[in-house]
Amino acid sequence: MWLRLEGAAVVIASLVVFEQQHTSWILFTAAFLAPDLSMLGYLAGPIVGAWTYNVVHSYVAPIALVVVAIGFGLPALLPWALIWLAHIGLDRVLGYGLKYSSAFNDTHLGRIGRRTSGA
Repeated sequence: MWLRLEGAAVVIASLVVFEQQHTSWILFTAAFLAPDLSMLGYLAGPIVGAWTYNVVHSYVAPIALVVVAIGFGLPALLPWALIWLAHIGLDRVLGYGLKYSSAFNDTHLGRIGRRTSGA
């Protein structure tokens, strides 16, 4: 539950700061699902897939992008970082966590998807 609440806080903060940037919500809508392209790594197998998904769905890279945008005076990068953070945060709210290499459905937030019985 705490990680889902953390995700909600990230989504809300990202949206608030995005709005303050007076950036196009069309851009937000168009780019919001772009991080999910990282799932294409699963075409190379579950180990590569989990790695590519986790690299893109960790908070590390978009936070680094925020630091670069602010630290180097590159404000055009900030909306991209905020969209990326909002995407990751919403994934956490919905229960989509970082992946284990055993299967796409195995995440640090628990197993996702339909539960199957052993029968």
